[in-house]
Amino acid sequence: MNYVLAHIKGHAHKKTFKLLSDTTLFDTHGDNASYVPYAPDHNLDSDSWFMVEEFKSKSFCLPLLTDESTSADFDNLEKVKFADINYLCAVQGENYYFQKVTPSLFVNRKTIAFGDVASVAESKNQLVIKDEPDAIYLTATDQLIFKKLSSITSIFRGMDLLFKEATNEQVNEFLTQSFVSLGNGYDLNKVSKPNRQRIGLALATLSEMADEDKGEMLAYIHDYSDNTLTYDSSSEQFEISSDNELKTLLYGVEERFYTTPRGHERRLANSVQKID
Repeated sequence: MNYVLAHIKGHAHKKTFKLLSDTTLFDTHGDNASYVPYAPDHNLDSDSWFMVEEFKSKSFCLPLLTDESTSADFDNLEKVKFADINYLCAVQGENYYFQKVTPSLFVNRKTIAFGDVASVAESKNQLVIKDEPDAIYLTATDQLIFKKLSSITSIFRGMDLLFKEATNEQVNEFLTQSFVSLGNGYDLNKVSKPNRQRIGLALATLSEMADEDKGEMLAYIHDYSDNTLTYDSSSEQFEISSDNELKTLLYGVEERFYTTPRGHERRLANSVQKID
């Protein structure tokens, strides 16, 4: 049986209640989409979803997904608590569909209803249901799929660890690499949040790179960034004086630059996906 649960805000011991029975909120199932392992620097195609596998083993998985609960295990949500709803969970078949609830989704206005004839419908509290859920838990494959991490971190507390920024120590580790020379007063304190996220990826790449490959990496970056980065061939260092220059260098470490085989056009891939 399909039903809808509501999770409310506050400090009450019991926070999940049944809101609707025998109801299907969402038509989409994500079945015909492609799933991409979550990466903070990846730009999703319109028909794709981010994916986290083995979700039940994650520390931010909800007890709701690990307990074998049924509709009968939940009390009905009282009217006085409707405004306290934090998110909805629609149980449809084997899967769980989540929608974050924000104040902007509550509507209270007079409308014109079109039935056999037009009529005025008095103001009533309504909660808007989005065309797509913010996340879907696929029971059969133990996967959570979603499109925006920021939309679900208030549902799956601690999931923002997937979006973890490099620590000051890690940022400093990258900025003191032998091929980096800082200029124009640029330092750790001026590194932006997006670049802190990219630094974590770059350090992982460098840790797996053989010393003999680093020379090729520097030549590759210099070749593609000769108009945007200053390179001293004698010291084998790139001068980094701004956050944008650091971004270009980090893209180079991640091999985001490429040339098209037919048109020989030099391009930057702002998101990548490994192909097996």
